[in-house]
Formats: sequence, C-alpha cells, structure tokens
Amino acid sequence: MKGGTIMQLDTIKQAKVANLQRQILAWQGYKDKDESSQSLGLGALEHAFPGQTFPLSCIHEFIADKYEDEAATSGFIGGLLATLLNKGGVCIWIGSTQQLFAPALKAFGVHPDQVIFICMKREKDILWALEETLKCVEIQVVVAEIKDLDFIQSRRLQLAVEKSKVTGLILRTAIRQQMTTACAARWHVRPLPSMVVDGLPGVGFPLWAIHLLKVRNGNPGYWEVAWQSNRFTIISKQVPNEKQRIIDLKVG
Repeated sequence: MKGGTIMQLDTIKQAKVANLQRQILAWQGYKDKDESSQSLGLGALEHAFPGQTFPLSCIHEFIADKYEDEAATSGFIGGLLATLLNKGGVCIWIGSTQQLFAPALKAFGVHPDQVIFICMKREKDILWALEETLKCVEIQVVVAEIKDLDFIQSRRLQLAVEKSKVTGLILRTAIRQQMTTACAARWHVRPLPSMVVDGLPGVGFPLWAIHLLKVRNGNPGYWEVAWQSNRFTIISKQVPNEKQRIIDLKVG
C-alpha cells in the first residue's frame, strides 16, 4: 500500500511539472500542436521548436556580417511576414539604411499597405522605437535592423513582447561578438544559387541556407529552404556538424 502511495505521489508530481513546463513554453510563445496556431509553412524546420510550432510573441534574432547575408535575411523575413500578416495586422520595419527594396516584398505576398517603414539614423533611437512598438498590442510584428544587441537590451525587448504578444524579428548587421541574449532563437541566413526550373535560363526561385544556431528548449540545425509557388520548400536538412560554414564571430 505504501509503495502504491509513493507511485501515486510521483505521478502527481510529474503531472505538475509537465503542466508547469507547458505554461512556461506558452509564456515564451510556444503553443501545443492541438491549439489553434498558424504554421509558417516551414515544414520540418518547425519541428526544431518546442511543440513543433514557430514561436510567436517573442524575439528572434538574425545575424548577418555581410551585405549578401543581410539581403538574404530580408528576403527570408519577407516570407515569414507573408504568413504572419495573412490574417490582417500591420508590420513596423525600423532601420537606418533604407537598403531594403520595399516593392520586392510583393514577391513574397506582402502587400505595401501592411508594412510601415520608419527610418532613424541613431542606434539609440532605433532601439527606443523598437521597444515602444513592441509594446503596442495593435501591431502584429516588428522588424528592426540594428548593429548589435546585448543581453540587457534583449531582455527589455523580451519583457515587452511577453505583455503585448507582438512578435519581434531583429536583424543584427554589425556583430562584435556572439554574446548571449534573451532571444528565443538565433538565426543565420545565407544566400545560395537560385533554383531554376528544368534548366531554363534566367533567375530562379530564391534559395537560402538556414542555420538555426540557437533555439530555447529546441534543437538547432541546418536547412536549405526555397521560396516557390508562394510558400517555403525544404530542399535538404543536415545536422550542424556536417555544415561547418557557420559565421565566425570573433572580436577584431
């Protein structure tokens, strides 16, 4: 009888721990598979996240040390926005360079009236605008191009989205070092030669090398992802150790 009581108590404890883990993941933007949530169409890549769902209401950071990586990341973000905004809502895009060719977002199904662009020259002004827009519950997603991000800054941003439920996509363009942040996931997107159809000449479908370098409570990995027929397509998947072209972020 005593042994049965101990087993019953263990079962109750395990149930409480499991329920607490689900609550914590929900606060961090992860949802159970059976809940109503929108898939971003990333297929097997989304399996890297807890609950096999792309985390919303949190901060994602994208690192880019080259102009071509920055351009590729902007294109990949355009594909994400196509799904994030497909049920309405607005995106705020904050930056200082205006390098993004805004009409190109239409190639990913993002309508011009869905994105509001804000240009600021000073980094501290961009960070201020980023934090304030992330607090606005009427905004669906905020994209910001900043030079770098430290842990304290990222923690402030994460606290903001935990209250507003806004999704933040941060593009870091001048990384000094690969420091720890409070972001839910760290991405590195590189361009690959575009996919052509049946050997036809011309520019083909966009193709990216996607390194998921860090994911909270998930599994990092490497995928090659294309954009065709208005959706993402997984071309291949490899574990990180088999693809050693990850960005070198040493100081100096």
